[in-house]
Amino acid sequence: MSTERIYKTVLQVAEAFHQQRPFQDHLDIGAGSGQLLRLARERFGCAPRACDYTDKFLQLQGTKVDVANLNNESLPYADCSFDLVTATEVIEHLSRFRDLIAEIYRVMRPGGVCILSTPNILNINSRLRFLAFGFWNLFGPLPVGGGLETTRGHINPISAFYIAHALAESGFQEPRFTVDKFQRSGIFKLVLWWPWIKLFGALHWWREENKYHTLDAFNRPLVRAMNSVPILLGRTLIISARKP
Repeated sequence: MSTERIYKTVLQVAEAFHQQRPFQDHLDIGAGSGQLLRLARERFGCAPRACDYTDKFLQLQGTKVDVANLNNESLPYADCSFDLVTATEVIEHLSRFRDLIAEIYRVMRPGGVCILSTPNILNINSRLRFLAFGFWNLFGPLPVGGGLETTRGHINPISAFYIAHALAESGFQEPRFTVDKFQRSGIFKLVLWWPWIKLFGALHWWREENKYHTLDAFNRPLVRAMNSVPILLGRTLIISARKP
């Protein structure tokens, strides 16, 4: 389940795209109770469709859940079926998130919009936890053979860059980042660490560009964003992209 703040930010991001090209059909993957579907229908007038691993949670009258295990199944829809596809707090639960993004591209109409959210593992609080403990915020040691409840089912920490890369590799254009809120608890820590982040970030940038030659016209702005203030302070990452 997502939070009201995440839903609000997702709808704000979607609004800009809706103004350019109104949504007709909305698929929410990991729909939960159906709250985001309801809010999007009220705001944009689009027809809701829900996909989840179970139909036990949905509370949106007149809408049924299309059940699918996205770790080993495809989305149960025909090509070019939706104008808006959302998946809030879903990809961190999947072992093969790139397959899901490719599936989203397949079921989306040309000009359609994909909006994803996931825990922002690159904020300063998460980076310091990784430095001290080896695990990002909201991720931790996984039991073997005993289920995933100890980490709320979070098995796949994915940073902003790799989500954007997966979107672009699938064919989406102009991936954009935003966050749902800034973490006040990270402000003082960021002030202390900011000079070191800038210094060592610049050194690693030089090495990637001049020694490894990994930077290009597409990924430079994405790499630069990794140490931006929104990424360093943001709680939840929201990323959007459009199918050409």
